[in-house]
Amino acid sequence: MNIVLAEQLSLDSVEYDPIAHLNLLFSHPSTVSSVGRVSSTLQRHKDELTKSIDSLETAQAYGPDSSLERMQSAQAELASLFQRIESVRNRALQTERDITIMTADIKRLDGTKRNLTHSMTALKRLQMLTTAYDQLRGLAKTRQYRECAGLLQAVLQLMRHFNSYRSIEQIAVLSRNVSELQRELLEQVCEDFELAFAKGEVAARRGMLAEACLVMDALGEQAKARLITWYVNTELREYRSVFRGNDEAGSLDNIGRRYAWFRRMLQTHEGEHAAIFPAHWRINETLSMAFCDGTREDFKGILEKSMRRTDGGTKKIDVNLLLSCLQETMDFEQSLERRFSSEVRASIDTLSSADDRVSNFNGSISVAFEPYLSLWVESQDKTLAGMIPKYKSQPLIPPDEEFSPQAVIPSAIELFHFYKLTLSQCAKLSTGERLLDLAKTLAKYLDEYAQQVLFTLLQRGGPQGPPVQDIILVLNTADFWHTNANQLEDNIKKRIDPEMASKVDLSTQADTFMGVASAAVLALVHKVEVDCEPAWREMKNTNWSRMESVSDHSSYVSELLKNVNGKTAEILPLVVKPQYARAFCDHLVENIANSYISNVVQCRPVCEVGAEQMLLDKYILTKAFENLLAFHNTNYPAPGTPSDPNAPPPPPPPASYIKRVNQSMTKIDPLLKTLQVRPSPPEGLVQAYLNLIGDCSDANFKRILELKGVPKKDHSHLLELFSVHRDGAGVGRTLVQNSPLLTPLFASMGSGISIGGGIAPGFATAGHHASQGSGNVTSRFDAATSLGEKLLSAARDMSTTEREGATSGEGATTTASDKARINENLRNIGNFFRRDIGALGARFGKRDITPTGAGHD
Repeated sequence: MNIVLAEQLSLDSVEYDPIAHLNLLFSHPSTVSSVGRVSSTLQRHKDELTKSIDSLETAQAYGPDSSLERMQSAQAELASLFQRIESVRNRALQTERDITIMTADIKRLDGTKRNLTHSMTALKRLQMLTTAYDQLRGLAKTRQYRECAGLLQAVLQLMRHFNSYRSIEQIAVLSRNVSELQRELLEQVCEDFELAFAKGEVAARRGMLAEACLVMDALGEQAKARLITWYVNTELREYRSVFRGNDEAGSLDNIGRRYAWFRRMLQTHEGEHAAIFPAHWRINETLSMAFCDGTREDFKGILEKSMRRTDGGTKKIDVNLLLSCLQETMDFEQSLERRFSSEVRASIDTLSSADDRVSNFNGSISVAFEPYLSLWVESQDKTLAGMIPKYKSQPLIPPDEEFSPQAVIPSAIELFHFYKLTLSQCAKLSTGERLLDLAKTLAKYLDEYAQQVLFTLLQRGGPQGPPVQDIILVLNTADFWHTNANQLEDNIKKRIDPEMASKVDLSTQADTFMGVASAAVLALVHKVEVDCEPAWREMKNTNWSRMESVSDHSSYVSELLKNVNGKTAEILPLVVKPQYARAFCDHLVENIANSYISNVVQCRPVCEVGAEQMLLDKYILTKAFENLLAFHNTNYPAPGTPSDPNAPPPPPPPASYIKRVNQSMTKIDPLLKTLQVRPSPPEGLVQAYLNLIGDCSDANFKRILELKGVPKKDHSHLLELFSVHRDGAGVGRTLVQNSPLLTPLFASMGSGISIGGGIAPGFATAGHHASQGSGNVTSRFDAATSLGEKLLSAARDMSTTEREGATSGEGATTTASDKARINENLRNIGNFFRRDIGALGARFGKRDITPTGAGHD
């Protein structure tokens, strides 16, 4: 049955599958016996296909319509086509030859006609040229210049047609005669002008002279330049003789006489001579530029002579006279520029072929003064040097004004307007080297103002520091100048020459003012720290070694929070910008955390219950400090005060601030948690120290034992256990050599220095504490030393103690090198401070206390 079905399958099917076919044929073992039959059937089918293919190939090759016959037929037709193409090409060539023979005579006739026409045109032009030349010679003799101008243009135009025929003798002679006639006309016109001006007959002969200018126009640029040069020299001859030959008339004191003389001369020119010259000659502008060029050279010589003494030394020019002359010169230049600016500019310097420039009167004379503007810059330097001491002694608030949180010290506004006026004035005088010198001078006194005025104000007030209002004014002023220093730099770069713009840099001054702002913030922090001293004393007076139970919080915590919140509520509403309020809170929390650690050390010995109480107190303080920023928002009631139950709740403090508070306060935990561990069993205390403190210092571990009040007889055993566990396998790799928390703390104890919160080191590391895993402990505030001295010492050297001989009260005397070092450190502090609170998203320099027009000229 399978064999029958298999035979019914077509081997010619497109989708034929031999495997399926074989499986169908031999689907059972019993069908294997039919293999021979299947094989013979396939062989027969193969033979039949072979015979069919052979027969088809034979029919295709030798049949009546075979491909071979078709190829032979195509080749024969292609050869016939090529023969016809060649025949057509030969006939076309023959036709072209026949046409050329037929039109050869016509071409010769056309060439003859063109030559004849060209010859007739040349003869006609030659006749016209000869006639025009004769007429021009006659008109020149009779001085009929208007007709001469038109005829001369025709003669010169006709003569250009014969430039290629100058090899012909008659044409060459005629060309020489025309050139000679041009020269005679030039000399004749110049002579007429000279006679008319010499005899004072300009008015009578004005018409003839105006027509003569038309002739000079026709003669070309060189002829016109000669006449203009002569006229300019004639008009300025009196000026040169009067102001160059007379020292008194040519001095700087009589600079106004020069310009008055030229105005009169220009008025005379326009009334009597302007009508003579064609308008497109722009004689008045050329005359003005020649006057400016000559006057500029005169001033250069006068100024050089004024700077020389008979003994070979140098002397100073009166700066006021120099500025007066320069201002008068610039006014004169601007009057000329306004006079000629509406006219179409062209190249007017025809007096010198080597100088082809467009007239621009701005700076045409005043450029002579620029090398001497350094005297003016020096004058501004002296003026500013006198202003700084005056600003130091001025009151911060005028007597007739009240304090405002947005207020700026009046001297800053005065200095700003002085800078604005001086910059505007210098930009009018020079936009080159002198403006750059002025920028350096302004930068110098910005540093002086920051250090000698603002920073000095923070040194007043003795141990208590200056009043809060004074610190707020310094903060506002530093922020004001930080913004305006950047805008001042941009303003100078817009005005100065482009190649010098890269040399203008006031960024260091802006950083200096930011350093002063950070010092002001830390001075505000110090005001809070001073109020916290009673609370710290109460903490140190508590008997922490015999505490038996833990309460909600210690008594000193209430006093501390009362003082911190009270002083913060007084300070923060006065701080206008939120970024400074945030910086104040950050540094306040940081300093209180450092003070807390140092006071823990001074409370020794501390028992385990006492350490637990301290840890709880720390938690209470941390939660309270998270709400400090709320005092800055005056739209909501301050924390701890009664409020309207229907009023909306105040916004929560920023998450970044809460994180910062917890980072600052959490660094206390390792010490307190270590103190909570009982000394028995001793292995527990050692492991707690290694896990929590995590350093290898025997001295630090011994200090911890002393702080816990462990008897000294047990120290040696505990130190041995500490060495064993410290050096144990896998432990030493996780320890530091000295703990950044304990090392400075116990180093201060060992040197006999009392420990507590302080402003000076905090000032020296502004913006740095938050980046540390554990905080540094700072030197205690000492009532015997003023806040001003601490600030000055910190700014003078961020890591050293105060210089010997520093005086109390208003601060220490500084040398020139001290000033440079203080400015450099203030800039560094400003950079730290800006980076420290840059995450707030607030841009420094967005002032809201700048007077109208600040930063713009």
